[in-house]
Parts: sequence; structure tokens; C-alpha cells
Amino acid sequence: MAGGWGCPHEVNDRCSKINDLPCDPGMKGCELSGRFRFADESKNARFREKIARRQAAEAAAAQKTEKDA
Repeated sequence: MAGGWGCPHEVNDRCSKINDLPCDPGMKGCELSGRFRFADESKNARFREKIARRQAAEAAAAQKTEKDA
């Protein structure tokens, strides 16, 4: 992977964390998956799920607050 960032799991363009597969940031199992958004929307599923869970929790908390008031 080119650039100023280097993944500690990337060795010779292979991911030592995920069965020595070619490094593809954001792929399933990658530690970046679900933490960041990618230009390739197919890699953003975990990120969208995380946002949906957060919004559901906030809505439930707001609803509980309205009931208690």
C-alpha cells in the first residue's frame, strides 16, 4: 500500500492478519473495517451498521426520556 500510512499487518503487500491474502484496506477482517468510510461503498457495510445501531440507541434513549417526563 502506498502513502504515508503503513499497516502493521501488511508484509510484502499481503495481510498477515487475514490468511496472507493480498492487502485490501477495509476488506472483511481488516482492522479498518467498520471504523472508517471508504470510496468503495461495498466496504462500508459495517460502518453503516454501526451508525444504524448508534441512531437506534439514541432514538430509544430519547423515547425513554419522553416517557419519563
